[in-house]
Amino acid sequence: MKLRYFKNVVTLELDQGGCIGCGRCLEVCPHQVFTLEDKRAKIFNRDACMECGACAKNCPPQVIQVRPGVGCAWAIITTQEGEELSCCGSQNDCC
Repeated sequence: MKLRYFKNVVTLELDQGGCIGCGRCLEVCPHQVFTLEDKRAKIFNRDACMECGACAKNCPPQVIQVRPGVGCAWAIITTQEGEELSCCGSQNDCC
């Protein structure tokens, strides 16, 4: 199954020039958004990104940025038991 959220709205960004080719983003991405090309990460499937932030948090050179939002994974991951689930990030950007 190919997962898609909304086309061309994902906030995922990669500074490919700063990539060290460790492959951590490939390991932690649940939707196989990245690939390695010429020993550097490349965004292969941007629209499959659910904006969970695992890639950015696990990137040693910190060359990946993503803002929670459209995929709402951030809300699921950070909502504490008893809190209301909301897809709004701290920037009040609701999906």
